[in-house]
Amino acid sequence: MIKKYMISLTLLLFFTACTNKSDYALLQTSTAKETLIKDTNIEYRILVQDRLDISLYKDPTKGIIRANNHELSQEMKEEGILVNTSGYINLPLIGNVKVINLTQTEAARRITQAYKKYLKTPSVYVEVMNKRLFVLGEVNKPGVVPIDREKMTIFEALAFVGDIKDSAVRTDIIIMSNTPKGMKIRKVDLTNFDTMNYNNLLLRPNDIVYVQPDGWKEFKVASDNFTSPFETIAKIASPFVTIKYLSD
Repeated sequence: MIKKYMISLTLLLFFTACTNKSDYALLQTSTAKETLIKDTNIEYRILVQDRLDISLYKDPTKGIIRANNHELSQEMKEEGILVNTSGYINLPLIGNVKVINLTQTEAARRITQAYKKYLKTPSVYVEVMNKRLFVLGEVNKPGVVPIDREKMTIFEALAFVGDIKDSAVRTDIIIMSNTPKGMKIRKVDLTNFDTMNYNNLLLRPNDIVYVQPDGWKEFKVASDNFTSPFETIAKIASPFVTIKYLSD
């Protein structure tokens, strides 16, 4: 009787996990249209709360004037200059400069132009220090992936987080990107080389990669949640059942 009950319970949990929305998997109600990436030359644009590494060259023969040089009457922190909530940074001599939504090249050009009022032939280098993306879901070490360039491939990102787990769905990797036109979503099938588009495999700073769980993982989670109260009751009742058995 107990055996039949357990088989029935297992089948019930299996079909429930397959037919209903899971409490374990993310992004189940998304109605966003999938977007294909066409432009491989999209440069990163500076955002609020970014930290910038800024180097000022006053003259090619005199070397670099780093931010901590007292000649510019201000010390900048080693962790970079923070872009404030209004999209500005504050620099020696020239004061506030708006850099939000500019590329690194555009920001360097704007800062260079501002310094021309005070210095001869200034040249500025700008780099965003906190470029990163995020990998979540069925990977061995989910979390933040630092980027030291404009983009990386999804294979590089997955290698950084220790590869995907056996319980991962490899045919439907979700990538979310925040663009000027809003959040865009695309999907990648890592099992089919013929359908892979190189542009679609590229990741950019602030992208979110989500590796979905397979049906068996969802079933295991659902069954654990369902059976855990019964297991607790069984553990509590076990000593009393043993005593009753011995007394009989």
